[in-house]
Amino acid sequence: MSILADSVASTIFKDGFIIVTMQSGLEVRFPIAGNPRLFCGTAAQLNNIEVSPFGLHWPELDEDLSFRGLLAGDYGQKKGCCPVHRFEYQENTTIGTAR
Repeated sequence: MSILADSVASTIFKDGFIIVTMQSGLEVRFPIAGNPRLFCGTAAQLNNIEVSPFGLHWPELDEDLSFRGLLAGDYGQKKGCCPVHRFEYQENTTIGTAR
């Protein structure tokens, strides 16, 4: 059972953001900088995203984020895991846009 009325069509890491595109065309974006585990990941690790009915999972980074939390602006972990910034990013919040 999913907590969403819409289904995930695709997920990708691009330009410092995780982008989730829904079947309806709605896009949800959030910055990896809001989550230290994601921020420490490589592009390959960040693009290895598993989708469940309840959220997203990065197996190589041992990170899970719920759709409910993401839509509320909660990007997960708050404490840092690495001192190195791998990607530049633009400060942003969760954005929903229809295509």
